Formats: sequence, C-alpha cells, structure tokens
Amino acid sequence: MSKKKAFALRLNEDMLKAIEKWASDEFRSVNGQIEWMLMKELKEAKRAPKQKED
Repeated sequence: MSKKKAFALRLNEDMLKAIEKWASDEFRSVNGQIEWMLMKELKEAKRAPKQKED
C-alpha cells in the first residue's frame, strides 16, 4: 500500500456539506469520499496512477 500524504484542502461550505451528505449515503468518511471521487475522475481521464507490483 502506498503512503498517504496529508495536505490542507479548502472548500466552500456548501460543497463540503454536499460531500459530507454523499459520503454518509455511501457509508464512507469524507476523506474516503474525496479520494474515491478523485480516483474516479483520474480513471475516466486515463490518468490514474499505475498499480505497483510487490
């Protein structure tokens, strides 16, 4: 599993509330939801990181 790097993310209040609701509906944390959303878009754009083989 790759290391995770923390960083600050600023969102407007309405966007954060929408993400919190969506995360709750999907039984994910807000962080997990944002990661899922970003990976989905990376895959659609064919820019997802390559899987490392152990």
